[in-house]
Amino acid sequence: RGVVQACACLFAALGCSGSVGVGSPGCCRWLKASSLSGAWIGSGCVVTEQLVVEGRLQILPLSTSVNIAQPVHPRSPIRKRRRDDMVPDEAEVISATPGVEALEGDDAFVGDNKLEGSPMSGTFEWRITGFSKIRDRKHYSDAFVVGDFKWRILLFPRGNNVDFLSMYLDVADAESLSAGWSRFAQFKLRVLNQLSPNMTYVKDTQHTFCQRESDWGFTQFIPLNELLDPRKGFIQDDAITVQAEVHVKKVTDYWSYDSKKETGYVGLKNQGATCYMNSLLQTLFFIPYFRKAVYHMPTTEVEEPSSSIPLALQSVFYKLQFSDSSVATKELTRSFGWDAYDAFMQHDVQELNRVLCEKLEEKMKHTTVEGTIQHLFEGHVHNFIECIKVDYKSTRKEEFLDIQLDIKGCKNIYESFDRYVESEEMTGDNKYQAEGYGLVDAKKGVLFDDFPPVLELQLKRFEYDFQRDTMVKINDRYEFPSELDLDVGNRKYLSPDSDKGVRNKYTLHSVLVHSGGVHGGHYYAFIRPECKHGAQWYKFDDERVTKEDEKAAIVDQYGGEGEVPDSNPAPGFNQPSFKFTKFSNAYMLVYIRDSDREKIMCEVQQRDIAEHLRLRLQREQEEKERKKKEKGEAHLYTHIKVATDADFKAQIGSDIHFDLVDHEKVKTFRVQKQTLFTAFKQQVEDELGIPVKNQRFWMWAKRQNHTYRPNRPLSAAEEALPVVQIKETTSKAGSDLKLFLEVPTKPKGDLPAIQKKEILLFLKFYNPTEQTITFVGRVFAGLNTKINDLRGQMCQMANLGANEEVVAYEEIKFDPQTMIEMIDKRNSLEKAQLEDGDIIVFQKLVSEGDAQSLAYPTVPEFLDYVRNRQAVRFRKLETPKDDECVLEMSKEDNYDEVASRLAVHLGLDDPTRLRLTSHNYYSQTPKPQPLKYRGVQRLHDMLLHYTQVSDILYYEVLDIPLPELEQLKTLKVSFHNSKAEEVSVHNIRLPKDSIVQDVLDDLKSKVTLDPDNGSGDLRMMEVFYHKIYKEFPLQEKIENINDQYWTIRAEEIPKDEAQHLQDGTSRIIHVYHFNKEQSHSNMTNFGDPFFLCIGENESVAEIKTRIKKKLGVADEDFEKWKVAFVSLGRAEYLQDSDTVASRCTKRDSYGAWEHYLGLEHPDTGTKRPPSHGNRAQTYERPVKIYN
Repeated sequence: RGVVQACACLFAALGCSGSVGVGSPGCCRWLKASSLSGAWIGSGCVVTEQLVVEGRLQILPLSTSVNIAQPVHPRSPIRKRRRDDMVPDEAEVISATPGVEALEGDDAFVGDNKLEGSPMSGTFEWRITGFSKIRDRKHYSDAFVVGDFKWRILLFPRGNNVDFLSMYLDVADAESLSAGWSRFAQFKLRVLNQLSPNMTYVKDTQHTFCQRESDWGFTQFIPLNELLDPRKGFIQDDAITVQAEVHVKKVTDYWSYDSKKETGYVGLKNQGATCYMNSLLQTLFFIPYFRKAVYHMPTTEVEEPSSSIPLALQSVFYKLQFSDSSVATKELTRSFGWDAYDAFMQHDVQELNRVLCEKLEEKMKHTTVEGTIQHLFEGHVHNFIECIKVDYKSTRKEEFLDIQLDIKGCKNIYESFDRYVESEEMTGDNKYQAEGYGLVDAKKGVLFDDFPPVLELQLKRFEYDFQRDTMVKINDRYEFPSELDLDVGNRKYLSPDSDKGVRNKYTLHSVLVHSGGVHGGHYYAFIRPECKHGAQWYKFDDERVTKEDEKAAIVDQYGGEGEVPDSNPAPGFNQPSFKFTKFSNAYMLVYIRDSDREKIMCEVQQRDIAEHLRLRLQREQEEKERKKKEKGEAHLYTHIKVATDADFKAQIGSDIHFDLVDHEKVKTFRVQKQTLFTAFKQQVEDELGIPVKNQRFWMWAKRQNHTYRPNRPLSAAEEALPVVQIKETTSKAGSDLKLFLEVPTKPKGDLPAIQKKEILLFLKFYNPTEQTITFVGRVFAGLNTKINDLRGQMCQMANLGANEEVVAYEEIKFDPQTMIEMIDKRNSLEKAQLEDGDIIVFQKLVSEGDAQSLAYPTVPEFLDYVRNRQAVRFRKLETPKDDECVLEMSKEDNYDEVASRLAVHLGLDDPTRLRLTSHNYYSQTPKPQPLKYRGVQRLHDMLLHYTQVSDILYYEVLDIPLPELEQLKTLKVSFHNSKAEEVSVHNIRLPKDSIVQDVLDDLKSKVTLDPDNGSGDLRMMEVFYHKIYKEFPLQEKIENINDQYWTIRAEEIPKDEAQHLQDGTSRIIHVYHFNKEQSHSNMTNFGDPFFLCIGENESVAEIKTRIKKKLGVADEDFEKWKVAFVSLGRAEYLQDSDTVASRCTKRDSYGAWEHYLGLEHPDTGTKRPPSHGNRAQTYERPVKIYN
C-alpha cells in the first residue's frame, strides 16, 4: 500500500490525473472515487524511463519504438506546471479542415483528414459564456468525434477540491460501451489567452482510456485567481475559450503483435543471450546471394540439423523465408557444438561473423558454392614502405573480410577511412632498414586494391583504456551515410594499380546496433531488404520485427548525446535542453555496391532449396500444426498409457532394472474423454491385434515407498463407464491414465479366472555370471503358496533345470537406497506379506567358492551396484573442454578407489600423484580449488555441485604425491635485478611452517647474484598495481602469504644500501613510476616500483643521477622525466635543489606506499591489457564453433 501511495504522490506531482477523487489545495489527486478504499495505479500512463538531468526529473512516456535500454526523446515530459509554463499560441495552429464531426451546438471543431495507416487527429474549441454564473460542480462540453470515437471536455469551474481550474478529456459515451473497451489518445488541453495569444496555457499527456478510467487530465490546470482576473486575459466578458487537441492511436498489445502480419517478416527466438547471433543471422539472410549459396550447400536427408551446420543454417533460413512465426535457433547452436552455457554467454557480433564465415568457407570447399565467402566479402589491401630519398619500395598484399574503423577522434566514415590510409613517416630512431641502402627515411601505409561487393564495416566502439586499466565503450557521435562513395578524393583510398573500371559506390543495407555498455547489453539490427534509396527499413529485435523510418535506422544510431527539450517553455525564455548520452549506437554496418546490387539482391525461389530440405521442413510444419491442433483439442481428449509384457521384456535389463516399466516409453492412446471403456478395448484390438476377450486391464498404484505397481483389475462395472470417469477416480488431475494389459500367456489360451486369495506376481531372473537381470514372466499364486512351490515355474521360465536350487528376493524399493530382502522359501506368500503387483527376483544358488570369483554374486549386491553406478568423464585440467576417458564407477566409491581406477587407466604406478578437481555445473568449468587428498568421502560428493550432479572430474598429474604436496607451501616468486627488471619467475616449494628466510635461501640457489654491486642478501616484498605494499620480515611464516592476488617479488639488496643503513645516515623510500593525462586529474602508476636509499641532505639532482644510472635510462629520455613527492595521490613537483628526506617523514595509517617519490614520464613499455582488464573477461571465453 505504501508503494502505491508513493506512486500516487508521483503522479500527483506530475499534475496528471482522473477527474473523480478527493483533492486538497496544493496536491493533485489522481485516485478514482470508486477506489478510495484502496489506491490503485492507472494503467494508461506508463513511465518507461527516468532521467535526472541538472537536478530535474524527466519522465519519458511509452512509445512503441522505444528501446528500454536507451534514452529517447520524449514527445512531452509530464510534470507539474509552474506559473510560467505556457507556450506561444503560434505553436498551436488551428486550421479549418474537414474530417471531424461536431455533434451538437455551434462550437467550432476542426480536424485532419484520416490518412491510411495514420492516427486520426483533430482540435475541438469550446467557448463558455457566463462562466462566473455556472453553479454546477462539473461542466461538460458537447460531444465531438475523433478517430471514430466520441469525446468531450470535462471542467470543474471551481476546481476539483483545489483552487485551480480542473480540466479533463472524457469519453462521452463511456456508459453505453461494451465491457472491456479501451482506446489510446495523446492530447493537449488549452485555456486561450484572449489578450495575448502567446500566453495561452497548455498541458499535454497521453492515456489509455477504459471503463475504469474514462477521463484523464489535470486537476491543477490553471490557478483560479489567474483565470478569473480579466487583466490576465484568460476571461473576457465573463467568457473563456478552451481547446482539446486529440490524437487517437491504434494500441497494439506487445504479446499479440504479429510480425509476419505487420511487416511480412519474422524474427528469431532468443535463447538467453543470443541477440548478437540473431542480428547477424538476419543480416546474412537478407543478402539473397548468400542465402542461395547456403541453400546450395550439399546436405542429405539422413543428416540431423543438430549435427550439421549447413543443414541447420538451411533450416533457419527456410523458416525465416516461409514461416509465419518466430524461428528457433537451438538446432543451429547445437550444430556449433554449443551447450546451454554458451546460449547464456553474450559474445561480440563481429567476432561471431568472422568465426561463422571461416567455418562456412571450410564447409563450402569442394562444392558448387566454393568461394562464395570470398566473392561476397573479401577485399584486398597492400601495405607498403616507400623510401623517401632512395628508389626502394616494399609491398605486401593482404585480404580482408571486414574493415575495422576508428571511432574515437573521427566524426564520420570518411574521416575514419582517411585515418586508415594515413601514412606514417619513419625517421630519426625509427628509420627503415632498406635492403642495399641501410637505414633511410621512409613512409609506410596501407591502400586498398579493391573493395568487396558486400562491404562489412566494424566500428571500433570498444577499446582498452590503459589509464583506467579497463575496457570502455565509446559512445561518441559518429555519422555514416545512406550512400557511401569510396572513390572520393580522386580515389584516394585506392592504390594506383586498382581497377578504375569498378565504381565503388555503396548503399547502406543494414545497421547492427549495440545497446548498453562494455559489460553487457543488447544487439538488434535495422535492415533494408530492398537495399535501395527510399526503401522501407525494418527493425529486427529478436522475435519482434517492426517497420521503421530512415531516421530511426540511421540518424538515431549515430550515438553521441541526445536532447530532451522542455516541452512547454515559458514565453520569452530560452530554456536549456536536457542532454544525455546515447548508449545505443551502430556497431557494424553492411553496404552493398550499387554495380553488384542486381546480382547480390537476386531472387531466391523454391527451386533453389533442396527437395529433401523442403520435405523435411514441411513435415516439421505439419507436425507443428498437428501438435497445435491437439493442444487446441486437448480438453476433449485424454491419454491412456498401456503397458504389456512385451514392454517389461524390452525395458528390464536395458533401460531399467528396478520396477517394471518406464511409462514414457509405452504405447499411448489418445482417446476422447466420453468414449466408453468398452469402445476403447475395441480400439486396442484394432491397433494391437489383441481380441477384446483376451484383454484384462489392471490399474497401477503408487505405493508409500514410491514404487509403482499393478494393483487391481478393472471391474465390469468400471469398464462400462466413460474413460474420463475412470481417470478421474483413479489418477491425479492432469496425469495420464496408466494401465497394465494382461493377456493370455499362451498364444491360443484364455485369460485365467482370478481365484479368491490369489495374487499376481511378476518374476525377474538374475544371472550373476553375465550380470544381467531379465523379465521372465508373471504368475497367479494363492496366499498359502510357498516360494518353494513356485520353484518349478521359476526354473521353467528361466530355462533352468527342473531341480535347480534357487534363491528368491522381494524387490521392495530403490530410492533413496535399495531394499532387496530374501524370501524364506518355507514361508507362505501371505506370511512374506506379498500382494498384487509385487516383484520377485530369483537366481541360482551360488556356492561360497563360486561367489569369490563373481563381482556381484547376489541380487542385492548387483542392484546396489546398478543403483550407484556412475559413468565419469575425466578431463585434464589444462584442457577442460575435452574428455580424456570415461570410466564406470560407483557413487559410493571413496577417494582412493576413484584415484586408483583413474591411475590404472592412465598407466600411473602411484595414484597419490593424481589431484582431482570438481566441476562447476553452472559455469561448465573447473572449480577454482582442487579436492584435498581424501577430503571427500564418496564419488557422489565429488560430483555434487549444490543440488546438481555432474559427471565430470578434472585431474592433474603431479611430480610428487598429493599428501606430500599438501604439507608444502608453493610460492610463485618473481626475481628482479638491480634495475628493478624481472629476470625470472620461480615456484618455491617448502614446508608450511617455513619462514621467509627459508624461501630466500632456496631462491639463492636458483638465481645469479651481482658480485660487484650486490650485498649477497635478498629481500622479499608484496607488489600490487605497481606499488610495494609490504616488505616481508625474514621470520614471517609463509603459510598465510597469498600469491594469487599479489605479486611476490624478491631482489638482492644493493651493497651501498646495506652499508648506508648500517651507518644510520640514510633511509629507504618508495619510488614509483606514474603519468597523468590532462583529461584525467588522477594519476596512474605503471612499471616496476623499487626501493631507494637516500641521504638526509641528498638533493633531488643527486637522486636523479643515481636513478638514471640504476634504471639505465638514456640522457635525452631522462631529461623529460619529472620528479615529484606524491602523498595520498597529490603530486608536489620538486626542483633539483630540493631535498627529499625531509618530505618522507610522514607516517600514518595509509602506509608508506601512499607517500613516495614519483617519476612522471610516458609509459613506453609494452602495452598489453592485463587479463583481468580484457573485455574477453566479460564474456569469459571467445566465440568458437566446434563442429
